[in-house]
Amino acid sequence: MRKRGYHHGNLRQALVEAALQLIEAKGPTGFTLSEAAKQAGVTPAAVYRHFAGREDLIAESARQGYEIFADVMQYAYDKGQPSALASFEATGRAYLAFARKYPGHYIAMFESGISVNRTPELAAISSRARAVLERAAEELSQHIPPEKRPPPSMFSAHVWALSHGVVELFARNSPGTQSPFPPEDLLESGIGIYLRGLGLVPPDE
Repeated sequence: MRKRGYHHGNLRQALVEAALQLIEAKGPTGFTLSEAAKQAGVTPAAVYRHFAGREDLIAESARQGYEIFADVMQYAYDKGQPSALASFEATGRAYLAFARKYPGHYIAMFESGISVNRTPELAAISSRARAVLERAAEELSQHIPPEKRPPPSMFSAHVWALSHGVVELFARNSPGTQSPFPPEDLLESGIGIYLRGLGLVPPDE
């Protein structure tokens, strides 16, 4: 492969794409900047024009992932309107779909150890993604008396944790953890149990 070096027209994005492939294949700590450079077809020295180190490269991969994630969550929320319940359930399914379709981004976002506060841009976009689920939770919980209503941030965090657990254990082919049920069914039934416990959906007959 001919080295494109400093003349690469979109080197920064080429490095992000290389990092995403390496993250998916080797994990966020399983590759070096030199490997990312080689995959992008540039010299290792060229990487430092854009990234101070591997963590900066992973952080940018995570930021771009959150951009996609926030848009996916917003689309799911809007698609469920005007039903608060449909919007809330749709955001849970969107989490699962995102993890499947964008595994490199997902790992950079949630498994790399990179703080969402590493950069202002990363913090802002991750907050926008969380806000979608919090808004869906707030709308759905309006029928609960205020004194019994969980804060939307807690409500949404419970469902986020449930979604994340289903992804980690059953949706990404973790060794030895295959479920007899599809991940979508596990998530839907788990959310249903949670919402029944809050009195937001009627119990099964």
